[in-house]
Amino acid sequence: MIYTKDHKTADMFDPFPFLGPKRKERIEASWAKLFREHILTTLPVEKVFSKYDPVMGAPTKELYAMLGLMVIQQMHDLTDEQAVDEFAYNIRWHYALNITSTADEAAYVCPKTLWTMRAHLTELNLYHDIFNQVTQKLAEVFAVDASKQRIDSVHIFSNMRHLGRIGLFVKTIKKFLVNLKRHHSGLYASLEKSLVDRYLTKRGEAVFSMVKPSESIHTLAALAEDVFALAQRFKANPAVTGMNSYQLLARLLKEQCHVESGQGESAKVSIKANQEVASDSLQNPSDPDAGYDGHKGQGYQVQLAENYNTAEEKNTLSLLTAVMVEPAHKSDAQALIPMLEATAEAGLKPAEVVADTLYGSDENCEQAKHMEVAVISPVKGRPADPEALSLTDFSRNPMGDIIACPQGHAPEKTKGHAGQYTAMFQKAFCESCACQKQCPIVVGKRGCYLRYHNKDLRLALRRSREATPEFRDTYRYRAGIEAAISQVDRLTGIKHLRVRGLAAVSFAAFLKAAGINILRAAAFRIQEKLEHTPIFVIFTWLFHACKRRFRFISRVWWSWQAGQALKTSFAAFYTA
Repeated sequence: MIYTKDHKTADMFDPFPFLGPKRKERIEASWAKLFREHILTTLPVEKVFSKYDPVMGAPTKELYAMLGLMVIQQMHDLTDEQAVDEFAYNIRWHYALNITSTADEAAYVCPKTLWTMRAHLTELNLYHDIFNQVTQKLAEVFAVDASKQRIDSVHIFSNMRHLGRIGLFVKTIKKFLVNLKRHHSGLYASLEKSLVDRYLTKRGEAVFSMVKPSESIHTLAALAEDVFALAQRFKANPAVTGMNSYQLLARLLKEQCHVESGQGESAKVSIKANQEVASDSLQNPSDPDAGYDGHKGQGYQVQLAENYNTAEEKNTLSLLTAVMVEPAHKSDAQALIPMLEATAEAGLKPAEVVADTLYGSDENCEQAKHMEVAVISPVKGRPADPEALSLTDFSRNPMGDIIACPQGHAPEKTKGHAGQYTAMFQKAFCESCACQKQCPIVVGKRGCYLRYHNKDLRLALRRSREATPEFRDTYRYRAGIEAAISQVDRLTGIKHLRVRGLAAVSFAAFLKAAGINILRAAAFRIQEKLEHTPIFVIFTWLFHACKRRFRFISRVWWSWQAGQALKTSFAAFYTA
């Protein structure tokens, strides 16, 4: 049976009469009042109804409070046991979730309820909707300007053990044998005792933990043979091949080993070299969804976008506008367009995005341009010769055709087709030109040719803009996303999660981002109120006035000190 409260109708009497004015003031100055007034009623409770019978069964816990509990738990980075205690005893949580009764039916929840609700939200992909609705509501309440945004990624670790290649083979084989024993005891009993003892006894595991580096290649070869033998032995048994642990075993064999041609016992298996193993290969049997980054290791990466305002603009609330979770091997170059689509879905599409080099590929910039978004990003790579001439040094007409070289000579002939252009110059001009060594023109039989594509011209124009003060002034705001990443980690612990698997990691990341937006909005509201108080205005004016006078006095003081030092040094010189 579905149970929800009406949180929109105001209470006739104060539901928290036991709170004195001081405690009430502190609660209303915190995130709790913001959550109660604006967030609680926007949670997509109706989308969870499909998991419950509307008439039969015991009443559910109040569903608005349950979804709010999911957000607040991730916002404060709490374990399930801690969340249960806070839900039961924390008055601030009761105020935020509008829990007005002290009965266990309203103010108590067991850990199993948390697990069930988390499973429902993950299965229905509702964490994405929660983040979007929370962000949209805050953007509406605080009139957020999302026209300027910045984007970056952060590497995170799920709750998995970090294994080397030997550990990966051992854990995968062990997991398969344990599941085989549990579900197919007869097949397990038919295995050789030496094979079982190697992986399921403490003595056998100790052997693999003490492998010398010089012997690791031989140990890996032996492990590859065991993986191949097990995969071949049960590949014709549908009951075994349907097991998740067997599929991990087969994936490990495919990604980490070479199987030479042959049938049955005549086939040979060898281990792949490290550089041959793909970055998206299986890294840990406990978390098959995780990827591998050569610089940061195993895990996932979270793409974050936030809006910002420049120093000259009116201060507005900065929110995380989009979140995306990927395995660690994914490149940032593939994330820009999906992130822009996510901001558009939330109604917060930017007009300008600042990002680092990997996001700013020419393909991404062109796709973003069709979405009416300008990408401010450096161009990857630099010319081999910094003094060499580029396409921007040539004069062009509005159609993109070259009409003159840097020395002012017009080409004899130009042609273009499908974005590919060619300009031919007279040999006499080019061979006697002082800029011949720096010029990209190639000498041919009939003349000197300049061949370029639309992409080459776009990249050259972007490189020329990078050297301008306007670009540097705009691009410097990209660094602010690092502060946002640091805040998400410090307050919500996003870099080290307690869960495994892409779905569970996505659930935690999206709700932590929603929690950060709530905390930012609460802090911004306090700041806004403070800035409009007369005392704050007077204090700010006095501070800046004293600051300007202090600078003037300090300059006079140091100038006098420098003059005295110079006078002393001249006197000492002439005396000597």
